[in-house]
Amino acid sequence: MFRPRIPVNPLPTGLATPLVRPTTTTSDIEPTACHHNDAPAPVPATPHIQAPAVRLTPAGLVTVVAGSAGLVLIVGTVLVSMLLAVAVSAASVAVCAVVLRSLLNGQHKRR
Repeated sequence: MFRPRIPVNPLPTGLATPLVRPTTTTSDIEPTACHHNDAPAPVPATPHIQAPAVRLTPAGLVTVVAGSAGLVLIVGTVLVSMLLAVAVSAASVAVCAVVLRSLLNGQHKRR
């Protein structure tokens, strides 16, 4: 009951690769005479890739300006409406507090 159960897969799902790879020993390889220059190979210069510059046509510029202005107006409208909602809620809570205060003060004076 408390022993862990390890699932056993009867069929292999892929190629099995050994964990230890066989290596060749250097004693089997005979050294050969090397007749080349030991200077390092020249490193090829990496090509400088320049990002394409963004070029806007007059129509594209008008579109970008109009889109950003529209976005600013929409965000501003949403923020102002949220502020107005908070202000209206605060005013209604204040009116309720004044009415309750007057009602409670009126009950104390009648006794």
